[in-house]
Amino acid sequence: MNHRAEPGPAELLQGLIDLAGSSGDRPDAVTVGEQSISAAELLDRADRLAGAITGARVMAIRAAAELDTVIAVVAGLRAGVPIVPIAHDSGVVEREHILRDSGADIICGTDDWAEVMLPRVPVNAASSGAPQRVEPAATALIMYTSGTTGAPKGVQIPPRAIAACLDGLADAWQWTPEDHLVHGLPLFHVHGLVLGVLGALRRGCVLTHTGRPTPESYVDAASRGGSLFFGVPTVWSRITGDPASARQLRSARALVSGSAPLPIAVFEQLRDLTGVVPLERYGMTETLITISTRFDGERRPGWVGIPIRGVEAQIRNDDGSIIAHDGSTIGTLEIRGSTVGDGYLGRPDATAESMTSDGWFITGDSAVVDASGMYRIVGRTSVDIIKCGGYKVGAGEVEAAIMEVAGIVEVAVIGMPDDDLGESITAVVVVDGAVDERTIINHVASTLSAHKRPRRVVFIAELPRNALGKVQKNTLAKLIG
Repeated sequence: MNHRAEPGPAELLQGLIDLAGSSGDRPDAVTVGEQSISAAELLDRADRLAGAITGARVMAIRAAAELDTVIAVVAGLRAGVPIVPIAHDSGVVEREHILRDSGADIICGTDDWAEVMLPRVPVNAASSGAPQRVEPAATALIMYTSGTTGAPKGVQIPPRAIAACLDGLADAWQWTPEDHLVHGLPLFHVHGLVLGVLGALRRGCVLTHTGRPTPESYVDAASRGGSLFFGVPTVWSRITGDPASARQLRSARALVSGSAPLPIAVFEQLRDLTGVVPLERYGMTETLITISTRFDGERRPGWVGIPIRGVEAQIRNDDGSIIAHDGSTIGTLEIRGSTVGDGYLGRPDATAESMTSDGWFITGDSAVVDASGMYRIVGRTSVDIIKCGGYKVGAGEVEAAIMEVAGIVEVAVIGMPDDDLGESITAVVVVDGAVDERTIINHVASTLSAHKRPRRVVFIAELPRNALGKVQKNTLAKLIG
């Protein structure tokens, strides 16, 4: 994919280094749950661990929401050892695949993974001498995709992509060392680890990881000076569901939502209760974050913004042509720029398939773009674009219409195989109270176009979601048959 001069470990973590050497360092510069540490102590502990792991080929980390995870990640960067974060609650098959595929030769931290035969390195390990100066690794992180279309693939993320992403977001969100970042996101995904940890360490701002991202924990952090809050839509939905807690976030400078579409109703409730208009952004493991609304720009519900600095975006039609900026024509989003990673580890075939001949990364997401250059993500092309009776229908548009029906708690719209239509629009809903199928179908037909109405409505107790709150539509399709 892209190959440019790499920033060294010191440059990637420059904000942390500056904070550690300044009078502004504080004992709670980094807090994860109940544990806090100063920037200077974090660097000291990380450098002692770095000395013990220098020379390793790849280091796996059991990436629980713990201070040890932060220390281990900083140590890997300082030692020039590529890091593979693995979900602390991963299953045996998943972690065996990741460890084997990544080529990890050590694993850091304590775990109960009895089947793992790699040498364990405790986070408090230390070398006998001073940490060695190392050349920056070509790969900083190997992060694995969700595996929705086969076994998870390892994405090689170089330091320059991380730096470009974080600096582009700092520009878009006016993110500075004076901020106090708060979130409770998993530390084995881009959102929680790259943005939520490395972002704070690069900027040199105070970081509070709340453990569980509850309304109470966010309110507590706000009372202690939190200014910049990250969350997935599920987090913001729970916060707006507790209006008293939401109002306590009125002191926040910015509320950022990502990893899944933020429902328009939640966007509006969050704005009304906090007085802060949410910032939304778009990205994926392979490209990091590429598109965002800006702190000093328009924030429109349902739209994720414009490309960040150093990134280009375009939408391509099925016939290969580039779609006009008309705000309505759906096509596949493509990305090019400095945040794009270095391809899939050991999978040159998959890497080649994901790129166009002129260097654009094919996201697999469908989108529209308007005359101002603002993008709206319609959904995952494979599951969120339903080809029904010759029409191309975006599931997100139908979901938004259904959410307007009184009594609807959650909805996912999917396409199910149909001999006549090709795919039949099917709505899977969670309700509170008595809501009948005909009411839902008629509302969509009258609000949108008749051809966009669901042909079937399935009532369910709970939608299946992953750790970041994304609805697992492939799983859902299997559940309802």
